[in-house]
Amino acid sequence: MSNSSSSPSLPLILGVTGASGLIYAVRALKFLLQADYAIELVASKSTYMVWQAEHQIRMPVEPVQQEQFWRQQAGIETGGKLRCHPWGDVGANIASGSFRTLGMVILPCSMSTVGKLAAGLSADLLERAADVQLKEGRKLVIVPRETPFSLIHLRNLTTLAEAGARIVPAIPAWYHHPQTIEDLVDFVIARALDQFNLDCVPLKRWQGRGVAEAEPIDS
Repeated sequence: MSNSSSSPSLPLILGVTGASGLIYAVRALKFLLQADYAIELVASKSTYMVWQAEHQIRMPVEPVQQEQFWRQQAGIETGGKLRCHPWGDVGANIASGSFRTLGMVILPCSMSTVGKLAAGLSADLLERAADVQLKEGRKLVIVPRETPFSLIHLRNLTTLAEAGARIVPAIPAWYHHPQTIEDLVDFVIARALDQFNLDCVPLKRWQGRGVAEAEPIDS
């Protein structure tokens, strides 16, 4: 796992949309702050409604209060650097390509956001920050949480992949023998952060099977 001595100096942008599955954002933030990373967080307008619908919790709008809120949800009162941005603040630092970052991960990512990004539209700060990563050639990782995918969804995701984004669907594996919902969530987070070469999520990674263990596979 990473620690403060090996953490990069550039911040990572964490975008959170109104897709179901806020646990992905909360767990990712937990591991990133534990590893002493700097995070620039922006949640879409719909995220506020999802917090209310899924958890009956009201997310604060004011940035300082929102930082305290996210830290409380992640269970990390201190450690790392976290700065929250209002969804409508298109003049924030992350809206400019001159503000250097490691890139941006959007999790969970709604299909509405995917569609807007694929069309080059940026009506709020989250969309503008993502568009900046693409135009600057930085890493943009999309973690869509939707099923099934329509043809429109697939075409939009393909467009983003062709533009340089990495698509990491919220699809867990089973070879690490998950025992809890958090185990399944953490697998997806680890694979998303792997795209930035960030190794801060405890995960039993696949090491391959030895010859002695291998079993014949029926054809």
